Amino acid sequence: MLSQILSMNIFAFFMVFARMGTAIALMPGFSAAYISMRVRLGVGLAVAFVSAPMVSGGLPPQPASVAGLFALLGGEILVGAFLGSLMRVLVGALQTAGTLISYFSSLANAFVQDPIAEQQSSTIAGFLSLVGILMVFATGSHHLMLRAAIDSYGLFTPGAAPPMGDMAEVMSRAVADSFALGLQMSAPFLISGLTYYVGIGLLGRLMPSLPVFFFGLPVQITVQFFIVIMTLSAMMMAFLTHFNDGLGAYLAP
Repeated sequence: MLSQILSMNIFAFFMVFARMGTAIALMPGFSAAYISMRVRLGVGLAVAFVSAPMVSGGLPPQPASVAGLFALLGGEILVGAFLGSLMRVLVGALQTAGTLISYFSSLANAFVQDPIAEQQSSTIAGFLSLVGILMVFATGSHHLMLRAAIDSYGLFTPGAAPPMGDMAEVMSRAVADSFALGLQMSAPFLISGLTYYVGIGLLGRLMPSLPVFFFGLPVQITVQFFIVIMTLSAMMMAFLTHFNDGLGAYLAP
């Protein structure tokens, strides 16, 4: 191992760093805004330094022209961006579920800064995203992200043209599956919210003098918070299964 590291050339290292560094720059958790850019760069360099001897055998020879070098690096950056973006899409199921839950619980206007999505999100969406990333690192699933990036050399051959059509199809399928999972995780809130809306509507018709807004909103928020407490563990288990299955296709057997 030490002899491979000492004999590793700069071209092979930068080829690996172009893919691994780009993937880590977009991976959920590693790419969070509250993590220093120096720390992220250090992690990318360390992962590339460790993985370069393992994958250097499949790298193409160094091109003679500068244009050829930039073409190779561009292809590796594109593959790394695809892998990192795919992992962010898998985590996006929590963002979808939290946004839908916020609508059902009348908390859609309560915005906070989401450190995972790096944007203003509803309170519940930010909470679910933060808990989801915590579960990813607590269960060791972040190792699967790094392993998937390393094992991707068996799927995306360095130096070959990236399969843009297949990458677009995989990305669209991942977006659809993540949205479907987010909708499924928010289904209990949809059912309870619809039932509550129908009940409060009938109550308002039977008692016209009842202040529906002042009476119904606190009850609705309390019920939705209670459902969050009851279903949070199940939502996290479903998310982790979806996340690990999504990365499993890129892991070497």
